[in-house]
Amino acid sequence: MSATLPARYTAPAIVLHWLIAAGIITNVVLIWIVDELPDAVQRPTINLHKSIGITVLGLALMRLLWRATHRPPPLPPGTQRWERIAANSAHVLLYVLIFALPLSGWIHDSAWKDAAKHPLNLYGVIPWFRIGAIKSLDPATKEQVHALFSQIHTSCAYVLYALFTVHVAGALKHQFLDHRPSFRRMWFST
Repeated sequence: MSATLPARYTAPAIVLHWLIAAGIITNVVLIWIVDELPDAVQRPTINLHKSIGITVLGLALMRLLWRATHRPPPLPPGTQRWERIAANSAHVLLYVLIFALPLSGWIHDSAWKDAAKHPLNLYGVIPWFRIGAIKSLDPATKEQVHALFSQIHTSCAYVLYALFTVHVAGALKHQFLDHRPSFRRMWFST
């Protein structure tokens, strides 16, 4: 590897990063537009949102396992101490959110009073289960869980929007203002 090129993430880490990012961005777009869609399309769109969320959860688990066994490349030389702390903190929080969003959504969905009338099939094909302990709660408790996890899911989404903005801004800063080829660390080409 050339001395001028930064150390790169492994190919599986890069693929998982971009698949998770694409899933999250797609889910954000779907949930933003769902109320504007015709009634006949809203339920399939929500089901797609749930399917992508479960997929992101699985990909996040794979990414966490990969990360546990493969150290990330060091930050480029010249990275300030505060930038290292900020980058590490942002990555930890991103991991927390990448798990918290699908899990809170799954709990929210499992507590939905009409869940029995609307089986969950990933991408309309693969039967998927609701969380049994949540599904079997008494109706009043289930409604409270449904409302609580709706709020948690939404709050996590807003934190993710802010953190995503900071993450992208940081990458752009390093690439264009600091003139460090940081995009190469997490992109497919060399």
